[in-house]
Amino acid sequence: MTTFVNQLKSEIARIAKKEIRAETQQLKKASAQYRSDIAALKRHIVALEATVKKLSKGQPKPVLKVEKESATALRFRAGGFATLRKKLDLSAEQMGKLIGVSAQSVYHWEAEKSRPRTSQLPSIAAARKLTKKEAWAKLGL
Repeated sequence: MTTFVNQLKSEIARIAKKEIRAETQQLKKASAQYRSDIAALKRHIVALEATVKKLSKGQPKPVLKVEKESATALRFRAGGFATLRKKLDLSAEQMGKLIGVSAQSVYHWEAEKSRPRTSQLPSIAAARKLTKKEAWAKLGL
């Protein structure tokens, strides 16, 4: 009877291994296909990133555009500033008070030793639009 039991056990083990092999074979094929798909997607992502990088090199950054537009809208020229001060008949100290800077800054700008900060350009542009009377009235003279 032992031989019969041993044969039955070995037959059951053989059939079980056969079934398990069939199931695992399908899983192995699916796993290999998934790995292949993932690799293809990674290659596609790398190609897209390279394309984006290439396209972004050709276009200027929008932040820089805004800064350039504001810088070109408000220009400063030392000769023009000196002419404006003389037209308004103001001393350097008075012009400095009108703009909100020191008289020394006005002298340095006119002598082209320095340039006004970009934050000061709007007040200089506003002073350009003033008449002599308006400038004197703002100063309280």
